[in-house]
Amino acid sequence: MGWQGPFFFVRPGWLPAAGKQWRSNDELRVGELLEQTVPALGYELVAWEIAGKGPLVRVFIDKPGGVDVDDCARVSDHLSHLFIVENVEYERLEISSPGVDRPLTKLGDFARFAGEEATLDLHDLTDGARRWKGILRGVDGDQVMLETAQGVRTIPFAAIARARLVPKIEWRKNK
Repeated sequence: MGWQGPFFFVRPGWLPAAGKQWRSNDELRVGELLEQTVPALGYELVAWEIAGKGPLVRVFIDKPGGVDVDDCARVSDHLSHLFIVENVEYERLEISSPGVDRPLTKLGDFARFAGEEATLDLHDLTDGARRWKGILRGVDGDQVMLETAQGVRTIPFAAIARARLVPKIEWRKNK
């Protein structure tokens, strides 16, 4: 199928009342709705975020074999109806595939993508570095195993602020 970057399906919502700010309770409620709804539609909820004053609700989904525009449209349609019923105010809703630099957000992701190259950004300095790059070697309890040039490192999952796969892009087809 070839290289494929993330793509977005954007649906306008409605504007919140003037001066209304998103509170953490609103964010928690949206998160609960997404965690209940997206898997029931047959997709993995990879990550989600609320950004801006509007706000923008951005949702990253995946499924075996990848996500296409029709998948994004289906989820967007369902969520926009759900948000109306649940009285969730938003300005824009974006549904996207996670892309080639897929975020790793759950402990299970580190086991699932064992053997793949990843970058991990940590909350605090560890051995003089906050960013580590290497080959994922799975998990041991709540520890992520990462093979680096210095050897295999064991990093507590709670210490990871952000993690992503390193994209593998083949520019030419092998004959």
